[in-house]
This record gives sequence, structure tokens and C-alpha cells, in this order.
Amino acid sequence: MISINKEYSIKKSQEIDRIINNKNSVGNKYFAIYKMDNNETSHFRFSLSIGKKYGIAVERNLMKRRIREIIRKNIYLMKKLDYVFVIKPLSKELNFNEIEKNIIYLLKKEENKWRKNM
Repeated sequence: MISINKEYSIKKSQEIDRIINNKNSVGNKYFAIYKMDNNETSHFRFSLSIGKKYGIAVERNLMKRRIREIIRKNIYLMKKLDYVFVIKPLSKELNFNEIEKNIIYLLKKEENKWRKNM
């Protein structure tokens, strides 16, 4: 079992803002994924962003735990980039399998978009 520890997370708001302002993203009505080159580390890093409109803290934390688990299970899809996952309020209606399908779809879409730009 692969562990995603703190070295994989982005905590500083300046770094998160820099990734979002880079405007390199893919998304749908449930999630948006912003990405940026990562030259500082030898692995990917990510951050999760979820607004208070989503619901109470218990609901927001459940969604974050689910997405962390999806990333851990599908770590092979993660390239050496910095990611910011924005979780939209509409995603509240999805179950775990639907969340996983959406995240995987967006990561693959992001990879295809990245290849076209090279």
C-alpha cells in the first residue's frame, strides 16, 4: 500500500495561488484541476480546495478524504506536476465511484491536453 505523506502536499497559499493563476486547467461541473510544472521535487504535489458553500465541515472533510484515497489508488496517473483540485458544490451528489470516475477522467484529459501542447 502506497502512502501519501506531507511531502506530497502543497500548503502555502502563495504556491496555490501561483498554480491557479497559471490558468492551465481542466474541469467539469463537479471538479477543476489546475496544474503547473514542478521543478523543485522529484514527485507530484497536490492541494485540495473546497469552499464553505459545499456544506458543513464533516461533509467537506469526507470529500477530501475520498479524493486523497482516489489519488493514492491511482498514483500512476499523477505526473511530476503540482496540482490543485477544486471541489465544486455540485459534487456533493456523487458517490465514491462517480467521484473516482470524474477525477480519473479529468486526469486523463489533462494528460492528453498536456501532450497536445508539447
